[in-house]
Amino acid sequence: MKQLPFIFRTLINGYLGKFYKTLGEIRKDYVTDKFVILPQNSERLDKDIPNNSELCPYCPGNEHNTEPAMISLVSKEGILQRLSDSEDNIIENWSVRVFQKKTPIMTVNTSSIYTDKPLYSEPAYGHHLIVVASPEHTVPLSKIPVEQWSNILLVIQERLRYLYNQKKVTYVSVYVNHGVFGGNDIDHPHFHMVTFAEIPNIIETEAISSFKYINENGNCPNCVAISIETDGPRQIIATENFIAFCPWSSIYPYEFCIYPKKHSTSFLKLTQKEINDLAMITRSTLGGMSNALEDPSYNLVFHLSPEKKNTRQIHWHVEIYPQKITWTGLERGYGIYVNPIKPEIAAELLGASSRKELAKLVGIT
Repeated sequence: MKQLPFIFRTLINGYLGKFYKTLGEIRKDYVTDKFVILPQNSERLDKDIPNNSELCPYCPGNEHNTEPAMISLVSKEGILQRLSDSEDNIIENWSVRVFQKKTPIMTVNTSSIYTDKPLYSEPAYGHHLIVVASPEHTVPLSKIPVEQWSNILLVIQERLRYLYNQKKVTYVSVYVNHGVFGGNDIDHPHFHMVTFAEIPNIIETEAISSFKYINENGNCPNCVAISIETDGPRQIIATENFIAFCPWSSIYPYEFCIYPKKHSTSFLKLTQKEINDLAMITRSTLGGMSNALEDPSYNLVFHLSPEKKNTRQIHWHVEIYPQKITWTGLERGYGIYVNPIKPEIAAELLGASSRKELAKLVGIT
């Protein structure tokens, strides 16, 4: 349909109206490169997903209410095994479970319908996985054990390898929506992994800026930032391999990030020891944030390099955005951000709380 005249395409699309309602698509802005995803089920905002442990589809005993598990991480005789569901056998007693989302924002089950400018659209082709982080419905990510966090990160690492070997996968996003203001649709702790055929604009911009800085200055801009923030007023805590700090120009109140101290562009190359260390600092800072801010809604987002694009590599990291205020017209309409909490003040509060959490976790383990 790309080559058809616009008027002819419009007439055809009129006949396809009902068909479009059942398909996911990606639409592009009239002028800019801003994209929006319209999932297959994008006609209502009603949410009727049960949020109690008896009916929750992510809870043990309700596995039949989700797609079959691609991975069920099970501990048998002290050894972790990666098992998967079959038609006649659903794996039980799991600690981490991964499956395709039943109502995905991206799906491999799409048509090949495209339309061109000024009404550009393309199929919302991609994978949307759910990583259930724990069998415990009421224990949030800020409270689960460090060992469980290590298991989660190992499963995410393995699924990243799998997804990057699939067709039309250029980028894999990994994120958490916690709380009503974080966009959460179900309370059970879980991660989303969504793939895209193109690199998201924010990652693309970050990669291009990093590449330019390296060419002009000979070193990584994030490595420079880490050297500035280490032991500074915006540092929250640090472990052997990672540092958590509030960025100099934080957009959100109490926003913070977690970086590998040494330059690293691939999450897939993390060792078991580094995974365990990342689990410790992530659990400590989320626990500290939860205690200090009284369990706020938040988003946790992995900024990872696109593994197949050597010219788009970034110093990977994790960003956490507490949702404490509502954006105004400046933020929404102009991209100009107003943060009422200085990052130095945020780091002081989060640092004190996270250090207590870290000391408690180290004392336990």
